[in-house]
Amino acid sequence: MLIRNITRVMSLVLLLGVALQASAQVTDNRYRLSSGDVLRISVFGEPELSFEEIRLNDAGTFSYPFMGDVNASGKTPGEIETLISNALKEGYLVDPRVSVSVANYREFYISGEVNQPGGYPFQPGLTLDRAIALAGGLTERASTRRITIVRGSDDGRTSERASLSTIVKPGDTITIDQGFF
Repeated sequence: MLIRNITRVMSLVLLLGVALQASAQVTDNRYRLSSGDVLRISVFGEPELSFEEIRLNDAGTFSYPFMGDVNASGKTPGEIETLISNALKEGYLVDPRVSVSVANYREFYISGEVNQPGGYPFQPGLTLDRAIALAGGLTERASTRRITIVRGSDDGRTSERASLSTIVKPGDTITIDQGFF
């Protein structure tokens, strides 16, 4: 009986550890803004402070009334909401209700042995096999084992091997090499 209870407790501890680890990964994978993203900013009841499309420039910034240039690079849309809301509270609006969302994600790029290499609009949940389909499919010489994805910003780009089920992120550069028969 005691051993069975200890086993149950250990199983619960293991499950809790797995759940906490998964939760931490979800937190770490929040979408981070960068150059090329297009934001939609809405301030309830204030049409002059709301914008359907604001594109982040090469430096990852955009201009906003009463604030000037806002550095959005590396921040989440929620962090930008808070930033704008706090700035508007300082003498402009009593209780601003701000909503920030991504209207258009930055592109990902695919080159090498695909029928139509180039830049394509990112879509949430995009996998490498779907990205290949967007690029017109693989050529006859393509290798499904020699695929590389370069990720990250200009400061820290990393290259990694990929499979057809790999998740594609905005700004990724995918290269599909030739297969050797």
